[in-house]
Amino acid sequence: MKRQWRFGLGMVVALAVTAPVAHAQTAAATKPRARDLALPIGGTAGPLDAITDVTGVEVGHTTLISGSGKLVVGKGPVRTGVTVIHPRGKANPDPVFGAWFTLNGNGEMTGTTWLQESGILEGPIAITNTHSVGVVRDAILQWQVGKPGMQPWGLPIVAETYDGGLSDINGFHVKPEHVISALDGAKGGPVLEGAVGGGTGMVCLGFKGGIGTASRKLPPEQGGYTVGVLVQCNFGARRDLRIAGVPVGEEITDLQACIANHDPQPNPPGPGQRRQCDAPSGTTRDDEDLGSIIVVVATDAPLLPHQLKRIATRVALGVGRSGGFGGNGSGDIFIAFSTANPGAAGAADTTSVRMLPNPRMTPLFSATSQATEEAIVNAMLAAETMTGANDLRVYALPVDRLKAIMKKYGR
Repeated sequence: MKRQWRFGLGMVVALAVTAPVAHAQTAAATKPRARDLALPIGGTAGPLDAITDVTGVEVGHTTLISGSGKLVVGKGPVRTGVTVIHPRGKANPDPVFGAWFTLNGNGEMTGTTWLQESGILEGPIAITNTHSVGVVRDAILQWQVGKPGMQPWGLPIVAETYDGGLSDINGFHVKPEHVISALDGAKGGPVLEGAVGGGTGMVCLGFKGGIGTASRKLPPEQGGYTVGVLVQCNFGARRDLRIAGVPVGEEITDLQACIANHDPQPNPPGPGQRRQCDAPSGTTRDDEDLGSIIVVVATDAPLLPHQLKRIATRVALGVGRSGGFGGNGSGDIFIAFSTANPGAAGAADTTSVRMLPNPRMTPLFSATSQATEEAIVNAMLAAETMTGANDLRVYALPVDRLKAIMKKYGR
């Protein structure tokens, strides 16, 4: 099942962290992204190559990192948090048209019953760990009822992936104040990626995962629309990792998750160097397609809910290009919204809306798939090696080796 680790034994951040974590976030912010490495994923990125390239979208994180060593439920170690996305910004309560899709349902995204029924997304989207969905949902309601102009009720959209390998998930460390801090601290502009916010304790395709984002800008002859994607990636098996079609997971067979022997070793060792780790006994997660991925797609293209459903389904192609198969133990859940047609979703009377003709949607499908693949890669590129609960260590994707592999395959 998705919620088992069998080892035999995120550029606005509302911080609830220690100084070493702040340093790690600074380091992640300076690491290369997919476009810096000229990875041939396809398409043209927006100026930020982020979901915030869609005008009005704001992102906020609260990152919680504390403790080390043996897991003590209720105390730590803690490697978790929450990430929020405001479709029109935190000061604008105007709903948007939206839709959702699940590739495999071993996961949770609250509020989707009404989203499917109404086609309208009201309020922010939040992503956290599996056991904090309830507190995040309730905190969003608490935040909404205290804001002038926002509806005094709601069915918030909150999604999850499981961080119980690296973090004390049963300690319930995400509190309402952490959620409200992320909601209030959200901004546009660059988005911090890697081990931040809801993605702090996540593992993706055998490497340290977390939050990643990317965007695609269509040319003027295709409408000039923008598609932005944000992922919380915690899915897949190492052997299946593909980047721009290259079997990276088959090329990097070392650097598997292991039990640290208390040597801090902040950087992954090179080929032939000894890992400061004691290999775990039993079966590792790399043997199966376990975990989850949550994907949020934003666009300024004038799409109606049934068309946004089509966009959300194309996320699965980007996940598949990266090495995901929607395995039985994985929760692969996607949501898409459009910032076009302001005022239409909340109109009190009849209203007119703009709609892109279906034959013009194909470029948006390509953009969604490309941005999803790149956002997953960006999450892994930004993340640093992390040691968490019970000294479980998960290595970062080594950039130098990735570059050498891409060169080997002529990519």
